[in-house]
Amino acid sequence: MTTTVAFAEVPTPVGGFVLAVTEIGLVASGWGSRDRLTGRLDLAEVHDADRTASVVAELNAYFAGELKTFETPIDWRLMSGSRLRVLQALHEVPYGRTVTYGELATLSGSSVPARGIGSIMGSNPIPIFVPCHRVIAGSGLGGFSGGEGVETKRWLLTHEGYLQPTLLDL
Repeated sequence: MTTTVAFAEVPTPVGGFVLAVTEIGLVASGWGSRDRLTGRLDLAEVHDADRTASVVAELNAYFAGELKTFETPIDWRLMSGSRLRVLQALHEVPYGRTVTYGELATLSGSSVPARGIGSIMGSNPIPIFVPCHRVIAGSGLGGFSGGEGVETKRWLLTHEGYLQPTLLDL
């Protein structure tokens, strides 16, 4: 059983992003300060740049447009049951593609209704690597709780080529 976590803070085009990496893999990530993540993890913190280096490199390569598939191992310990099945199914949705809330429910093989999928997306502990921004509503983009909300989701989907850039992006 792993007992420690190392953090890295990375500036990105969509705001400061924090990574939390255990001996197994990436256990949490998100916008803002690492204090937000520390309380949820209940793991001893270590300062280990070697542990976080490959995850930081992959995130930077993603934002540079050089990486489409993350190889970072995921530590799924914060999830269980239907939530785990839904997020593991989401982890398989490829770069540049999207699924609707209902499609993700079907892909996960869970009985979670589309509205419940939205709640799971809102509490995803590993955004970008487990790409909740790739889940859209049948009638449009839907919501997004990371970064600056739907604008961050729009930026990520444009970056991945799913959405076309607007005049504001030029």
